[in-house]
This record gives sequence, structure tokens and C-alpha cells, in this order.
Amino acid sequence: MVKNQIIVESVVSQGLGVRATATKYGVSPAWVSTLVARYRSEGPSAFEPRSKRPHSNKLATPPATEDRIIELRKELLEFGTDAGADTIHTHLEREGFVAPSISTIQRILTRRGFVTPAPKKRPKSSYVRFCAELPNECWQTDMTHWHLTDGTGVEILTFLDDHSRKALKVRAYPTVTMTNVRRLFRQSCDCFGTPASLLSDNGAIYNAASRGGRSGFESDLIAAGVLYKHSRPYHPQTCGKVERWHRTLKKFLAKHPAATLGELQVVLDEFVRYYNEVRPHRGINRRTPSVAYNARAKAQPNTLIHQPHWRIRTDTVDVRGHVTLRHLGKLRHLNVGWAYRGHSIRLYVLDDVVTFATEDGEFIGETKIDPNRDYQPKGDGFR
Repeated sequence: MVKNQIIVESVVSQGLGVRATATKYGVSPAWVSTLVARYRSEGPSAFEPRSKRPHSNKLATPPATEDRIIELRKELLEFGTDAGADTIHTHLEREGFVAPSISTIQRILTRRGFVTPAPKKRPKSSYVRFCAELPNECWQTDMTHWHLTDGTGVEILTFLDDHSRKALKVRAYPTVTMTNVRRLFRQSCDCFGTPASLLSDNGAIYNAASRGGRSGFESDLIAAGVLYKHSRPYHPQTCGKVERWHRTLKKFLAKHPAATLGELQVVLDEFVRYYNEVRPHRGINRRTPSVAYNARAKAQPNTLIHQPHWRIRTDTVDVRGHVTLRHLGKLRHLNVGWAYRGHSIRLYVLDDVVTFATEDGEFIGETKIDPNRDYQPKGDGFR
């Protein structure tokens, strides 16, 4: 730097004193002494800019901890399971390390070349998540395909608890049939109790909606007092937890190939134990599914199947005298009357019966929604 060079030359070449030089150039005497000492030991390189970064950082992650982070990353990847910063953080704490923050672990993995920055994704805050309040309040079930080492196709059936993500029963079959579904469901109930509800897709192994009838599995659920729910066609997000389980499972199976159906079942049982008892799950505050499942009382059957659906909402009557309400997945237009155009009213909904009232609570009328119509006429009893 030019100023530093002038300061040094004024002392070394011109013989000006340290204090006089400091006063002349508006710096401290200590800084002048430092520059002169550097010049005498290093020569002209003493004038080059230097980093102000401290030589040590007492808050830095200890080398032993950082090395263990990298070892865990490699071990978990080799094992075929989740190896993210959340999981590594939990394993470090279990091993007795003073674990750095999850963001610090992520930075270490990125700096060491173990993480490739992903493209910007949709923010998590934009997702609407649904989760059962209690264990056994809702089970999810689905079937997925896999291949043995010789290319033979097999199918894997899963029953999963929605609240805790606990994998209840996972079984491999040459082909999953409804008989397999009914039998594995009964076995799951024998081990974990009967759920209040069950969610599946529209596969023929579960329901007979496409055939206009009722399947044996549906009859089993009704007899057991289990509310049966199924997703819309081509909408796997509804069964998102069991779909995500399949993704995690297949990542593990790819690292542990099986030659026979029996070997595959052994691998499945091993991973179910690891998934339920060891692997921390980010969706349940980094607890294991077994801990989350055992932490609360279990929901019981026959508690949802006959439970009415209540809701209250406020709407403004449009210029045609209608308000809107979503019922059975469709937007319905309910006729309140021209007299209430522009007024804000309340809708008290009990299943398919809607009671209308002013914001002051004055009764307007009541109607029963016809599921075959989008525009509903006025019901009986309107003022």
C-alpha cells in the first residue's frame, strides 16, 4: 500500500522519529513501529495487504468432530439410508459428541464436497400438510414394485401409521392380491390394535369403486368400525407419507440386493427395525417412529366412522343472492336470496345440512345440499 510505504520511508530513509511520523500521517505510533519492523524483516513484501482473519477460532468445530461427521456421512450412504445433516446431528449426540448445529454440519458437508447445491425449490411454507393427531387415528397403505437380482418382479405391501410414520407391517409377495391385503391388515391389527381410519389409493386390491361394488377388504373395515378413505385418481400426494416411505425403502434395497423372496423379506425386516427404532425422522422432530408411536394414547375404532363433520364459515352474498361452499370436492352455489345481496352471513354446516344466519345470529333459513347439483335452490324454512 502506498501510504504504508511512505510511512516506512519517512522513518528508515528520512530519519523522522516514530511519534513525529505518526502525528504527520494521522496513525498511531504502534502502527508505525509495526510497519517498520515488518519492513526490516520482510522487505518490500511488508507493504502488501494482509488478511484480517484471526489466526484461531475458539468456536470452530473440533477436527475430531468434523472427521466423525464425514465418517457418518459415508457410513450412512453405504448403508443405504438417510445421510442428511439432521440424521448426522442425532447420531453425533447419541455417540456423546458435542454436536454442532445442523446448519454447521450442512456447511461442513458442502465444503468437503459431499453436497451438491440443489436447484431452488418451492418453499416449505407453501405446502399444506395433514397429520393425524393420535397413533392409530389413520393408517396409510400402498403397494410398490421391486426386482430381485435376476430381474424377477415382486411387489411389497406396507401398512404405515400416519401420526408417527411407524412402519407397522411390510411384506413382499410375488403379486399382491386382496387376500394378501386382508390377511396383512388383520395381522397389523393383532399387533398394534385396530385403527380408527385407513387411507389407500384406488387400487383394485383395496376397493371396488371402479366396479360399482364393495370389496372384501372394504367389508372387513366396516365390520371392524374403521372409516375407509381413498385418494383421488392420479393424486398420489394424498398418500404422501407411505409414498415417501417407499422412496426411502428403495434407496436401502438398492444397497442390499436380494436373490430370493425370502432374502428380500429378511432385508425388509432389517430395515423396518432400523427405520422404526434407530433412524431419526425429521417430520416428527427427529424422534424415531417407535418413540412417536408410543408417546401418546392410541385412537380407537368406531370413533370416526359415524362422526359428523362440523364447520362454520362466513361469506358475503354475491349480486345473484348466492354464497359458495365446497362439498364433496366440488364448489356449490347456495341460494340465500336477493334480499341479502352484499350482506356478510354465517354458514353453519353439519355434513350436508347448511343453516344460514346473519352476523348477529338471526336465522335466515336452512337447506340440504343435493350432491348432484352445483347450484342449490332455496331450502324449506327460509324467511
